[in-house]
Amino acid sequence: MTSKYAPISILFGALCMSFAALLVRLIQNADGFQILFYRGFPQCIMVMIVACVIRRISIKDFFISIDKTDISLGLAMCIAFSFYIFALLNTSVASALFILSIAPVFAAVLSWVIIGEIPTKRTWLAIVCAIIGVTVMVGTDLTSGQLIGNLFAMISALSFALMLVMARKSKKSDVLTGNFLGACFAIILATILAYTNGDGLVIPAKDMWLSFSLGAFTIGIGIAFVAWAAPYLPAPNVGVLVLLESVLAPIWVWIFLGLPMKYQEISGGMIILCAVLILSLQKNIKH
Repeated sequence: MTSKYAPISILFGALCMSFAALLVRLIQNADGFQILFYRGFPQCIMVMIVACVIRRISIKDFFISIDKTDISLGLAMCIAFSFYIFALLNTSVASALFILSIAPVFAAVLSWVIIGEIPTKRTWLAIVCAIIGVTVMVGTDLTSGQLIGNLFAMISALSFALMLVMARKSKKSDVLTGNFLGACFAIILATILAYTNGDGLVIPAKDMWLSFSLGAFTIGIGIAFVAWAAPYLPAPNVGVLVLLESVLAPIWVWIFLGLPMKYQEISGGMIILCAVLILSLQKNIKH
């Protein structure tokens, strides 16, 4: 891999991840807990393989290397994974994905609180833009029954941002172990809640295979290509390229399921993407 081909690799990874929302919407009978359970196993396997290949270590060494920071990252990712699925099930794909893309803005604020990195004027501008964008998107959903889904997306974005800040503080080269543990914790959580508050874990074969594909293809292969190329590009560049997922996901749902985006979702989403771009440009200028 070279810096010349790294953007192509990241864009392909984002392309794979952009199909996640479509696969979730194609699942007809399984609930959120069941999807988390069956998605988790292939995700664990794929992420572990990718981590071993990238780090050039054995599976045994992969498990030996797990530390307290990885566990903390895993817990944050578990929350992010879980609320991501429930956001897609309870609001429009466009709202969920565009709100999730606000994670870098949340990370900027959390970096100030946790690490002591004081936001610049450009960062505050990005934060204001993000708030305006989210307000535009969720304002029309106050009476449409999608407010809870938008709230789930916000929690997912906040949890993902927390993971990013913890990873930055720990100075880890990648978060693949945290991703692996996040999927493991999600499997455990889903099992408990499926039998206490849900309908157990028995689902139709079609839904099971769609959930497997969700973990292996969109998360497993998608993260593999992003993680492979990430060290060859500045982090802000990676963040901007991965935004392709947020742009394409609603389009796939529109094309294959006939669910178009609302005007407010498009407008608010563009404002949020501008906020993230402002934040990325700031980092590029500083470094």
